[in-house]
Amino acid sequence: MTRAGSSGNQPPQLDGSALRIGIIAARFNDHIVINLRDGALRGLDRCGVADNNIIEEWVPGAFEVPLAAKVLAQSGKVDAVICLGTVIQGDTPHFDYVCSEAARGIQDAQMSTGIPVMFGVLTVNTEQQAIDRSGPGIDNKGDEAAVGAVEMALLVKKLQA
Repeated sequence: MTRAGSSGNQPPQLDGSALRIGIIAARFNDHIVINLRDGALRGLDRCGVADNNIIEEWVPGAFEVPLAAKVLAQSGKVDAVICLGTVIQGDTPHFDYVCSEAARGIQDAQMSTGIPVMFGVLTVNTEQQAIDRSGPGIDNKGDEAAVGAVEMALLVKKLQA
């Protein structure tokens, strides 16, 4: 999302100091989501987004994230929204439905509002995979989503100017 690809193309230097960013986080599996949120806050801080320009709201689970993200994006209060959650594979097809609808809903929120809405929802087979993707480093998927949100918000502003 925000790293250099095989082409060596580096992401731009990002100044998010003028941006307002929303975070929608799912309480289900919150022992993982808190780490994603912490990663997102670190990423936003690195990009210069002020704490008072961050709106954070929590919802019951990943299935509810898209609606809250869309309402926040439509509110005019933010330049981008970061969606955070964790869905861990279980013994039933419930995992497939939640993952698919969360992804579809997040993309719909982005496309219908014109506001960047970043997919920071982990869809993993095991709890260990979730722990590995929500650690303290820049490989934290919340951090990646935050940096991506800043980059996309700046790009949208540039393209609209």
